[in-house]
Amino acid sequence: MSKAVILLSGGLDSTVTLAQALEDGHEVIALSFRYGQRHTKELESAKSVCRYYGVEHVILDMDMSSFRSALTKKDIEVPENREIDSEIPVTYVPARNIVFLSVAAGICESMDADRIYIGANAIDYSGYPDCRPEFFAAFAEMLSKGTKAGVEGRPIKIETPIIHMSKADIVRLGKKLNVPLRLTWSCYSGGEKACGHCDSCILRLKGFSEAGYIDEIEYRGEVS
Repeated sequence: MSKAVILLSGGLDSTVTLAQALEDGHEVIALSFRYGQRHTKELESAKSVCRYYGVEHVILDMDMSSFRSALTKKDIEVPENREIDSEIPVTYVPARNIVFLSVAAGICESMDADRIYIGANAIDYSGYPDCRPEFFAAFAEMLSKGTKAGVEGRPIKIETPIIHMSKADIVRLGKKLNVPLRLTWSCYSGGEKACGHCDSCILRLKGFSEAGYIDEIEYRGEVS
């Protein structure tokens, strides 16, 4: 059985991606980061997801608090109820996926894993440049040139199984794979209940609604 490193935030997309990796028959190593993010609610969800599946979970500390983003700086407000368009929002963390994928590649080489799964999505998303197919193609090419595995002819693969799915399709896939979606957390703002108004909550709620399911997590106040 081949090994795969899964970048797991604890959110909807990454959890469904973990389930897909298991469905694909891989031994899974889940990788999460404590990077100075606004809250650690997603990390608690990631821990719960890994306990549910009984998979190895690596949490690394990496201080990215100097990276200016609404997700790392509490003096920058998380936008609510904005019209999601092609503009890159303040919740973008500069080069985050470049950093995370680089670390994941190092863990792949250290643990004899041959691929990285990441729950990036380029359909219903906030417009982050490091969630696009062309980015992952370029990164895979870089790994083929800059890692021992690559120069030995065993390049690390980057798997993006949900990249062309709508949020509704992701919810449907999660239901098909019996993913414990109730354990996931997507809200940028944190707290005991999801805000329901940040980009991530809006997209999540849209996905559940269009897929014909009720989201089982709790939200503060009324949500549409």
